[in-house]
Amino acid sequence: MAGRGGLLMLENFIGGKFLPCSSYLDSYDPSTGEVYCHVPNSGKEEVEAAVEAARAAFPGWSSRPQERSQVLQRLADLLEQSLEELAQAESKDQGKTITLARTMDIPRAVHNFRFFASSILHHTSECTQMDHLGCLHYTVRAPVGIGVPPGVVNIVFGTGPRVGEALVSHPEVPLISFTGSQPTAERITQLSAPYCKKLSLELGGKNPAIIFEDANLAECIPTTVRSSFANQGEICLCTSRIFVQRNIYSEFLKRFVEAARMWKVGIPSDPSADMGALISKAHLEKVRSYIKKARMEGAQILCGEGVDKLNLPPRNQAGYFMLPTVITDVKDESCCMKEEIFGPVTCVVPFDSEEEVIQRANNVKYGLAATVWSGNVGRVHRVAKKLQSGLVWTNCWLIRELNLPFGGMKSSGVGREGAKDSYEFFTEVKTITVKH
Repeated sequence: MAGRGGLLMLENFIGGKFLPCSSYLDSYDPSTGEVYCHVPNSGKEEVEAAVEAARAAFPGWSSRPQERSQVLQRLADLLEQSLEELAQAESKDQGKTITLARTMDIPRAVHNFRFFASSILHHTSECTQMDHLGCLHYTVRAPVGIGVPPGVVNIVFGTGPRVGEALVSHPEVPLISFTGSQPTAERITQLSAPYCKKLSLELGGKNPAIIFEDANLAECIPTTVRSSFANQGEICLCTSRIFVQRNIYSEFLKRFVEAARMWKVGIPSDPSADMGALISKAHLEKVRSYIKKARMEGAQILCGEGVDKLNLPPRNQAGYFMLPTVITDVKDESCCMKEEIFGPVTCVVPFDSEEEVIQRANNVKYGLAATVWSGNVGRVHRVAKKLQSGLVWTNCWLIRELNLPFGGMKSSGVGREGAKDSYEFFTEVKTITVKH
């Protein structure tokens, strides 16, 4: 709906109705730095209403898997029909390119709904017999969350300290699925601990790419540019540390920087743009601070921030843009090699041996994803097995199979997503014994 100054004003969605809020937050267009809509600044009252609506809807909805499947399929149809409208909204809100929203974000959402609509109908239970006792044991699973008649889906906008804390500490919210930063996950864990809630936490990463001397650089370089800078580097799975075997290091670095400079940073609506704007001004400044720290430590900035000129239209000069930035001559102990930057910044360093690079790749607190580039199948399997990462791609990046687990090790999270793992997380298992 239209709000102050004719700007878009969002509303909470609770119990099947759009509801206004007593106060609102400004939301900025990352490509211009200007306020473009107002978002509810919700609190405990709105959370309480949403929880009550969900509780009321749960008994009937949770007992009808066939209907749930049909609703998810219908949602997928509606997303597909509104693909362009949703892509435009996602691009404007996030600062990402319209091309990425059109070709990945919305189509992926459609695919996910269709996949889980089918998955609902094809899970099996366990059963064992104890003939000597005349007993049969079997399991059933009861849903914990719910999914689109009134009360099934509730959307409550707000800040973490107000609406987030009220939600995760609510005694009637049995589980929490969260994607975000480690500090926020620590707070969620603290607040939910008294209630022994189930947690699925998909957190940060400091993802390595390991490029051996026999890698196919014609495929490796463009893919690694994409894995480093796609969506402005604001993907938890993006590459931020690139280890290159020493005897191809110089060649790789030259070609990689050339390819990075070819990536076009432009306004999100430009279909030829490879990168748009970062999510917020505060985040842009945070990412820039890492470049400053790298310079202070004696590292070299080969392209990007502070090296190359960023050309933008006058209206977008105040937007949150940054060029793809490549750092070299950086030590493994540097914050740029240890901490998640979550921006279009990657570090490139040489290595000598397989054993060495595995140790260095694992020498961070995160363990979300990794990529390995080599034509040696034996090496690929050896290295993948030893890397402390929940996902390892070899000679590719960001190919997902929803049947298989997704999630990280160490400080990159708790739990996994995927067909079987999601089924187990969002249900409670019950064992039933029948003596006959």
